[in-house]
Amino acid sequence: MGGMIAWEYALLVRRYQGQGRNFHVTFVWYGPDGSRKDVTAYGDTAVAHLNRVGREGWELVTAAEDVNNVQGSTEVHRYHLKRPLN
Repeated sequence: MGGMIAWEYALLVRRYQGQGRNFHVTFVWYGPDGSRKDVTAYGDTAVAHLNRVGREGWELVTAAEDVNNVQGSTEVHRYHLKRPLN
């Protein structure tokens, strides 16, 4: 009989902040060990980042979006990922 699969989880956060033509997009990776790393340089779209970590065995579990348009514009997209522990 097979045992249960143990998973590890991570989070990719895309943050868009801007007003008009002035905007800034960043991507931050929160690893399963509690680490936090700015991974913006690895790609300028969420798809590029998801494909990169997909090649490392990560699977997208859920995605969520928060939008605040009170002063300018702020969007935060959270991508929750998992992969089996080896």
